[in-house]
Amino acid sequence: MTTPLRLPADPAGSTLPALLLRNAEDHGDLPALSWRSGEGWSTLTWREARREVAVLAAGYAALGVEPGEHVLMMLGNRPEHWLSDLALTHLGAVPVTVYGTSAPEQVAHIVRHSGARLAIVEGAGELPRWEPLLADATAPLERLVVVEAAEAGEHRTYGSLHATGARLLDPDAFEKAWRGIRPSDALTVVYTSGTTGDPKGVRLTHRNVLVGGVALDAVVDFPEHVGHICYLPFAHIAERLLGIYLPVLRAGHVYLCADPAQVAATARELHPFQFFGVPRVWEKLAASVRGALAGLPEERRRAVEAANETARAHVACRERGEQPSAQLEAAYRRAKEEVLDPLLALAGFDRLVWTASASAPMPLDVARFWAGFGLVIMDAWGLTETSGVVTANVPDAFRLGSVGRPLDGMEIRTADDGEILVRGATVCDGYLRPDGGVDSACDADGWFATGDIGRIDEDGFLWLTDRKKDMIVTSTGKNVSPALVENALKEHPLIGQAFVHGDGRSYLVALLVLDPELAPVWAAARGIEGDLAALVSHPAVREETDRAVAAANARLNRTEQIKRHRLLAEEWGPGTGELTPSLKLRRRAVLAKYQQVIDALYTP
Repeated sequence: MTTPLRLPADPAGSTLPALLLRNAEDHGDLPALSWRSGEGWSTLTWREARREVAVLAAGYAALGVEPGEHVLMMLGNRPEHWLSDLALTHLGAVPVTVYGTSAPEQVAHIVRHSGARLAIVEGAGELPRWEPLLADATAPLERLVVVEAAEAGEHRTYGSLHATGARLLDPDAFEKAWRGIRPSDALTVVYTSGTTGDPKGVRLTHRNVLVGGVALDAVVDFPEHVGHICYLPFAHIAERLLGIYLPVLRAGHVYLCADPAQVAATARELHPFQFFGVPRVWEKLAASVRGALAGLPEERRRAVEAANETARAHVACRERGEQPSAQLEAAYRRAKEEVLDPLLALAGFDRLVWTASASAPMPLDVARFWAGFGLVIMDAWGLTETSGVVTANVPDAFRLGSVGRPLDGMEIRTADDGEILVRGATVCDGYLRPDGGVDSACDADGWFATGDIGRIDEDGFLWLTDRKKDMIVTSTGKNVSPALVENALKEHPLIGQAFVHGDGRSYLVALLVLDPELAPVWAAARGIEGDLAALVSHPAVREETDRAVAAANARLNRTEQIKRHRLLAEEWGPGTGELTPSLKLRRRAVLAKYQQVIDALYTP
């Protein structure tokens, strides 16, 4: 018989190690962590995971890791990363994950800024960015631990550290160390991904994270011990929350997906009950489904479209807070059973009870697409500085296109210029200083200025407009949200990505990227052959793109309309620098890369 889950009565007074002990005692035989091993999965139970954490804590203590010390990690989503994070936490140290795509100068900045003496890295791919800092007198870095033993060279291996920990483990010392941790102590420092300038180090405490986790748990009907596919970088607050902190709080089951490109295949295999994706992930998944539907026979496609309309009508009733009629309820159940669930099963999405997104506004057409399958993507909003979620849509109170209402204990309001201000227990301690101190992120009254622009409707739902720093101010003094225009452009299936520019100009222009999945399907249906580069120059593709821009313009006001555009074939991503690791658009990087193209769009 499974022991009922004991959530902390006072999350503000608890710590993550205390919850890990509860999991080992109450749910010790339940799975905690799984990862790919050959053709299958290797798994640690909660009891086994805590034992591994204790061993690693002893190993890191033997290396001289001390309470309060920042330890950097550059690893993929693998067990060594997850377990080391918790092991360092149990020592009172502060684990800090660095994005694997970080440039050498970004790594150097974080090393110097955090004062880290130790870094744990994966292998040969990371060493060139870290080794020079060992010989740099201006950097505090003293030692590297390398997980891939064959690539470690002269550095300490993770395996040898684990062996040392197993030999030196003193259970009493382990228990004493974590019991000395206070809720106000730092749990982690998360460095912002740096869309502009150097990343800032945001200091989050046990109290920040656990208060927010319990508040989120209160509004989301998670199944007990639910599984989570963990594929986003641990350097991002969303995955730290969903992949480490919430599973420890909920005694859940984490499936580590080391290669984000395999997340769809992993979902098809596991048929998860919950799934989280940033908007770009949901866009890509929608494009795959659209592409598959386009290949169905016409009769089958019409049946799917009819089922989609029934599902959207059902979702619309729920969105209005109404009870669907008996007739609509029966039609929806029939559509799900006969048409929609078999299709969702092909993607592994037939058992989903909670689907969510955050990090950037969800395009409304993408939300409506998934509503056509009965999946309401519960868009949420928060920042690194707020320990993740501030507002969220929930199954019994949602508005498609909004980011929901505040969680319990959180306050929001808007300033005169529309900037969203937040106050509550999940707001971070502040920004880390190079001397180890912290600069408050809030004003004298405890309000944190988020940098996001939005509005709060009469029902308390928050609607995002854009980032304050991204707002376009035209030469006529008009303010334009680029995200709003870009999302309108991306509603056409040919357009996978868009970048809008017009700051200081008299009109807006756009760079449009062909969708690498849907564009070939669209072209093949019309007898057009060739790769994306060939499609960009094909007259029919250009004509359809012109129609897509015209359709978007028809829904926008005059200031927001696109006058000229350029079609591109190369998809943007973190590896090529146009997106952050969390798949947000790096506007400065796009502008710098395509400056000549953009200038040409303003040339008569």
